[in-house]
Amino acid sequence: MDSKCEECGVANAIKIMGAKWSMLILRDLFTGTKRFGELQKSLAGISPKTLSIRLNELEKTGIIRRKFYAQVPLKVEYSLTHKGQSFEKDIESMRSWGE
Repeated sequence: MDSKCEECGVANAIKIMGAKWSMLILRDLFTGTKRFGELQKSLAGISPKTLSIRLNELEKTGIIRRKFYAQVPLKVEYSLTHKGQSFEKDIESMRSWGE
């Protein structure tokens, strides 16, 4: 890839969303806020370490938000930001195309 392509929107989107599991995490969050265990259960085959890494990456890019509740045991919920919600039509198009 030349430097011009590395800066283009398509390359940026692939860099963020091209990681294995990222799109499936978004798919699950389109139905509402989820806890770590709920996401892990719905993503059969993902390891807790990989899920944690993907969630951190998506949070750093502003696609999802993490909300902590000060309680015992610790409660953490994940939801889409406005930026994350903007992917919904793209995910739906991919679902239709895949079917």
